[in-house]
Amino acid sequence: MRILLIGGTGNLSEECAAELHGQGHVITVLTRGRREVPDQFRCLHADYRDREALRIALGTGEYDVVLNFLGFDLADVESDIRMFQGRVGQYLFISSATVYAKPVRVLPLTEDAPLGNPRWDYARRKLECERRLQQAHAELGFPVTIVRPSHTFGRRWIPNPVSSSSYTFAARVEQGRPVFIPDDGSNPWTLTAASDFAAALAGLAGLDRAVGEVFHITSDEAPPWSRIYAEIAGALGVALPPVVPVPAGFICEVAPSLTGTLLGDKVHPAVFDNAKIKRFVPGWNCRKSVREALGESVRWLRAHPGERAVDPELDGLIERVIGRWRAHESTPGP
Repeated sequence: MRILLIGGTGNLSEECAAELHGQGHVITVLTRGRREVPDQFRCLHADYRDREALRIALGTGEYDVVLNFLGFDLADVESDIRMFQGRVGQYLFISSATVYAKPVRVLPLTEDAPLGNPRWDYARRKLECERRLQQAHAELGFPVTIVRPSHTFGRRWIPNPVSSSSYTFAARVEQGRPVFIPDDGSNPWTLTAASDFAAALAGLAGLDRAVGEVFHITSDEAPPWSRIYAEIAGALGVALPPVVPVPAGFICEVAPSLTGTLLGDKVHPAVFDNAKIKRFVPGWNCRKSVREALGESVRWLRAHPGERAVDPELDGLIERVIGRWRAHESTPGP
């Protein structure tokens, strides 16, 4: 099949491009050019949100499948509906499991669980995109399939509740410096290896009966955050440094920028029923445990030191939260 990836060099899309190419498909990647695109892929250079540049880059090409990893706003999907109507066999929209209602009402989460996350604008905008695409499917026959990943990570990421794309949290653990954990660390949380996600997504690509459907694709393993911290330290080969439990609400008072990612996501249980994707892609299962996937990430990052970006501002934020909480705890009560 001829497959276009909008994105294709990111945490999730890089693994998906590799998996689809490995299955023999012809891959085109639309990118701004910030990361190198493998030689075996056709590359289109354009800023996805520059609609005229996008139109010129795409030309009159037609695709069997388009995978959009960069659709975050209603304007993005409105443009895509106009751009791809009649010239794509299937449009796979990468949404997010953050669209499920918070607080979580029932576990495990299925695709028909209640929707609506009032604590995170990112989730609200993703849900707006989903609903517009479903409307276009109903009214225009637009061939959309919606996929909701949860916390998925590839070789460039060490997942954590603060900023998985930065090495800052991992660097603190390596150095034996304290880190905070939201609440008491008992919240169950699903982490999924990007390569496992990619295998399931590839099974949906070009699947006619998946058009009009919604899927989440996640691991069945949901350890508590406390165990995830221990697994990160184990993968790094160090002892777990002091872990300071801090109420999530207090964290967000000190660091309002974390309100969405914590109160809108990571302090709520994330446990998923993957029966639907397994019905549509027989034989698929997540093969990598959290431990195995973390080990792969650590080995790759150590072999590529230039990718281990530490953010001084984020490091300072972590220090500030811990310092403020310790001061709060030491203050005598009334």
